[in-house]
Amino acid sequence: MKLKLQKQKTYDYTNRVNGQDYVFEPGESLNISYMTGHGKGIKPGDFIILELDSNISHYQVEHIDYYLDPPDMWMASLRKINP
Repeated sequence: MKLKLQKQKTYDYTNRVNGQDYVFEPGESLNISYMTGHGKGIKPGDFIILELDSNISHYQVEHIDYYLDPPDMWMASLRKINP
């Protein structure tokens, strides 16, 4: 039996506006944050790049839940990483 290895993908949200195209909320700790956005196929382990306060930040998706309507809207917990 062969196991299929899933490659992690990177999603660039630097051209999108916080509060308009997505909502980013810092978490209780410095490394965990939350984000609500749109996009299909994002899964745990994938990476998201954001521009926040003119700084580029890299995050890894820890957990993600998709809404039923619209089906491409999601809420995720993100862990800040150093690229």
